[in-house]
Amino acid sequence: MPFRSLLMENFYAQWNSQSVILLNVLVAMFFGGFIGLERELAKKPAGLRTLMLVAGASAMLVGLSDPLIERFANEAYDENLRADPLRIVEAIITGISFLCAGTIFRSGKDDAIEGLTTAAAILICCVIGIAVALYQWVLAAGVTFFAVIILRTAAALERLISKR
Repeated sequence: MPFRSLLMENFYAQWNSQSVILLNVLVAMFFGGFIGLERELAKKPAGLRTLMLVAGASAMLVGLSDPLIERFANEAYDENLRADPLRIVEAIITGISFLCAGTIFRSGKDDAIEGLTTAAAILICCVIGIAVALYQWVLAAGVTFFAVIILRTAAALERLISKR
C-alpha cells in the first residue's frame, strides 16, 4: 500500500476516533449544563459554565485513555506499560475532589458549613462525564434527571422545614 494511502487511512481513523470523543464531551457538557443551570438559578458558586466544563473534561480524559494506551503501546517500553483505566478515573476524582474542597467553607457568624451541595454537584457532573465517555448515555441522562430533581425538591423541602 502506498505511503499516501496509508497516511490518509490513518487520518480518517484518527478523525473518526476524535469525533466520537468530541461527541461524548458535547453530550457530557449538555448533561452537566442541566445540573449547572439548577445551581445557577439557586445562585450557587459553581454554576452552568463550571459544571459543563467539569462534565466535559471528565468525558475527554476518559476518552483519551484509549489513544494514550495505543500511542505508548508501540514504544520501546511497551512491555512495561500496564493499561489500567481505573487509574484515569482515580486521577479525575482526585482532581475534582480538590476543586470541590475549594467550594466548601465555614460561615463565621453561626459556624455553618456551606458549599457541600455545590461540591456534590461538581462530583456528580464529573461522574456523569465519565459515564458518557464509557457510552453509558442512558445512565448519564437518568442520573442528570435525578440530580436536578433532588436539587430542586430538596431545596424546596429545606425551605419548608426552616419556616416551621
